[in-house]
This record gives sequence, structure tokens and C-alpha cells, in this order.
Amino acid sequence: MIDQIKKNLDFEIAMARELNHFYELYENSSLEEKRLYARMMNSLVKRIKIMNDSLPELLEGVSLVKKLESAFAQPGVAKISIQKEVEVLVSDRGKEEFLRELNISEQLLKKVKKQQAITSKKTEEAHVASVYGKLSNKFFLGMSQRFVDEGLFKTLRLNVRKSNINILSTTYISMMLFSTLIAFFIGILVMTFLMFFQVGLLDLTIKLYSDSYLLRLAKVFWIPLAMPVLTWILLYFYPNAEKSALGKKIDQELPFVVVHMGSISGSGIDPIEIFRIVAMSKEYEFTSQEIRKILNQTNLYGYDLGTALRNVSLSTPSVRLSELLNGMGVTISSGGDIRKFFEKRAESLLLEYRLEREKSTKSAETFMDLYISVVIATPMIMLMLMVIIAVSKVQTGFDPNQLTIAIIGIVAIVNILFLAFLHIKQPTY
Repeated sequence: MIDQIKKNLDFEIAMARELNHFYELYENSSLEEKRLYARMMNSLVKRIKIMNDSLPELLEGVSLVKKLESAFAQPGVAKISIQKEVEVLVSDRGKEEFLRELNISEQLLKKVKKQQAITSKKTEEAHVASVYGKLSNKFFLGMSQRFVDEGLFKTLRLNVRKSNINILSTTYISMMLFSTLIAFFIGILVMTFLMFFQVGLLDLTIKLYSDSYLLRLAKVFWIPLAMPVLTWILLYFYPNAEKSALGKKIDQELPFVVVHMGSISGSGIDPIEIFRIVAMSKEYEFTSQEIRKILNQTNLYGYDLGTALRNVSLSTPSVRLSELLNGMGVTISSGGDIRKFFEKRAESLLLEYRLEREKSTKSAETFMDLYISVVIATPMIMLMLMVIIAVSKVQTGFDPNQLTIAIIGIVAIVNILFLAFLHIKQPTY
């Protein structure tokens, strides 16, 4: 019996270690994963409590005199096999609940493994996505490195850093060169196809071309030149567009981030811990990425907090966040009151946020007036014109059905354009 009690204690220690492991995973997980880990930890705590409550019944079987009957035949005690090599003893009153919690724990563990498999698959997909970068580096890394050494593409390299696309600037230049080369060959294939075939855009038919090939070449020779140029321009300006979009999203989150940081700083906590708390929060998707850069600078590279703030302020896509980090660096290095700094900055950022919301509301009102005049009034005027044309019997080359379909199509397209534009202009906060 003493050996079995020792096995019970060893199993409780193992469950306590597992509980600590799930708690560490809980701290840095998504909301859905936190729910699974919380239920798993709750199940482990209940099983540990049941085994502890069974200890008095187990101690009754301990005696200095060796009994002839087996210790497992002791009344009030049940043996449960967890695995092939693990057996524990619990009281009869806690057996049913222990088995129920054990079943729940196994089901939750399967869900946790499934969630981890999904995360692993996403990581693998991200790794596969970098194959194109490796292939580009294989052909153009030397040329890209030479461009960088000569000081070319300074603006592009800075935009790549600020856009957070997780690609080295030299690799991105290699991808631009490789994509341009591919676009050139695709352009040649398209030109060759159009030299011998004629595509009907209206009836979607493909026919053999039978007229002069010199005339046809004069019409399609520009394709192998235009496609690489267009590809280069798109890839060159993509990081800048991504940087601008990311900066706007950070600016929309920043007032609430500063309010959060100000409330944390009121407790007198160390400034680096303020960044750690905000970085671990799932509420600020885009700002937390920039704050993690500060933590990486201090934890991995060994920079002090002031230097890390200055470095990140130079690479962040948000001008407001850059000003905030510079101000924090000056306040911390000069020994100023960080709480008052956050309060003053929160007031100014919230005021700017209110003004931007009012501006977006007025813009929406203007768009509404345009929508009424363009989408509602214009079709009515066109329908009146159709009635007048039908009554006066003026020949326009289109019958009434064609004009009606054209008006409906124009109204639908304008509606889609308005909705897309409002969705783009609408702030996320």
C-alpha cells in the first residue's frame, strides 16, 4: 500500500508539472486556445483534488503487520488504470468523478493537438511561401547585393523594413528581378499566341489569324515590354503602399494603446514591463508588432530601453508612434514622470481621434449626397429620357430593352464602387 501511495504522489507531481506547462502556454495563446487550456487546467486541478481526498482511505490500509489479503482489496478504494504502465488508487466516492474528468481531459487534449497541428500547418505554409525568395536569391542575390552595396534602392529598402512583410531587402530586390524576368517570358508567350490567334472579347471565341502578320506584330510587339515594366512598378511601390496601410492601422489603435499604457504606469511598474504587457495583449494587432520589436531589441540584442526606443522609432511605419517612442525615450532618460507623459499624450491622441472621426462622418455625409444624386436621381432622369425617346420615336440604335439593361448595369456597378470606397475609407475603430 505504501508503494501505491508513492505512485499516487508521483502521478500528482506529474499532473502538477503538466498544469504548469499548460499555464505557460495559456499566457501566450489566442482566445480560443486559452479556453481549451483553462478547461484542461480545471480538469487537472479536480483530479489532483480527488486523489488528495482519497488519501485518508489509502492510509487506513497502511499497517506494520503484513496482511495476507491484497491491499487492492481494501474496502472503499478503487484502482484506475490511466495508461498501461500507470495505475492509481482513489476512493469509491471519487471514482466516477475522476473517470469523468479523465475522459474530459483526453477529449480536450485531442482538441489542443488539433489546434497545434493547425498552427504548425500555417507555419509550414509560411515556410513554403519563402521558396520563391530562395529561388530568386539563387539567380539574383549577387546582383541585389551589389545594388545594395552601391547605395541603390535606399527608399525601397526602408519601405520594406517599415512594411513588416518579413523579407530581407536584398531578397525582395531579387524577387523583383526574378518576377520581371518571368513577366518578360510570359509576355513573349502571350505575344506569340496573339500573333497566330485572334481572341473575340465579346463572344469569347478564339480563331486563327489570317491577315498580315507584320500588321499583327505591330499591334502586339509592346506586350513583352509592357508586362515586365508593369511588374517592376507594382513590386517597387507595393512596400510603400503596405507601409502606408499599416501606419494608418497603427494610428487608429494608438490612442487606446496609450490609454492602456498610462493606466498600467500608474501602478509604478517598470517601463519595460509596460511594453511586455501591451505586446502580449491580443487587442492591438498591429501596434503590438512594433512593441515586440522593442522587446527583441532589449532581450535579444542587449540594447538599453532608450536605444531600443530610438531604433524602433526609425523603422515604424506610423509617424505618431515614432513621435511617441522618441518622447518616451527622452522622458525615461531624463527621469521624468512617465505616467504624466502618457496622460498628456493620451489627451492629444484622443482629441485627434475625435477630429478624424468627425471628419470621416462629414465625408460619409458628402458621399451620401453624391450617392443620392448619382445613383437615385440619374437613373430616374435617364428613364424619363427613354420615355421621351420612345414617344418621339427618335432612332438611337438601341431598343428599350437594351437601354434598360444598360441602366441597371451602370447602377449596379456604381453601387459596388460606392460600397468599396466607403469600406476603404471607414476607420476600423
